[in-house]
Amino acid sequence: MNIDLHGFGPALAAGALMTVQLALSALCLGLVLGLLGALAKTSPYKPLQWLGSTYSTLVRGIPELLWVLLIYFGTVNGMRALGKLFDIPDLALSAFAAGVIALGICFGAYATEVFRGAILAIPKGHREAGLALGMSRSRILFKLVLPQMWRIALPGLGNLFMILMKDTALVSVIGLEEIMRHAQIAVGFTKQAFTFYMAAAFMYLGLTVLAMAGMYFLEKRASRGFLRSAS
Repeated sequence: MNIDLHGFGPALAAGALMTVQLALSALCLGLVLGLLGALAKTSPYKPLQWLGSTYSTLVRGIPELLWVLLIYFGTVNGMRALGKLFDIPDLALSAFAAGVIALGICFGAYATEVFRGAILAIPKGHREAGLALGMSRSRILFKLVLPQMWRIALPGLGNLFMILMKDTALVSVIGLEEIMRHAQIAVGFTKQAFTFYMAAAFMYLGLTVLAMAGMYFLEKRASRGFLRSAS
């Protein structure tokens, strides 16, 4: 079946590239925030526990779309003040940067719980053995806890990344030209909503399948040593 995209094919392809860039950038930010949040929630110090719990509860309690709008429009006055301070009159937060920050913060809140569950799944005896061998707490964290946590957390992180990939469509409301934004522009010109929204659906589906294949490879690679020791 030949689908006529009326010359908007290259624009949709550019939107797909922007979607991938946005998702990967938000993923990097979200992994850092999620790991810090999980370490805070599993910390023996009450203030850190409170900080980690507040972050995950607050962010997960507000829709992602609202975070995109709040961060994009809420930084206008702050950026203007910085622009006046440093004599940069046109200083503003771009739609891409706002999308990365908003989606990264949301991904990090959910990743906090995934990482926290993975940390709690590691037997306490592993840490006690490290202390008995004279290892410092930081060495135990990087040599014993994080490698095991990564393997346990990967399936959950994979599901979150596929949700993140689809949530990139929310950034179209602030003008970022990703898949949905280009599809909306094409619909406005051609009035063929079904054709272009179906094309966007297949593009998101294709990106999701690629993400699933990538996560399968990472899970298999992370489990190699564990499978050998189990056999």
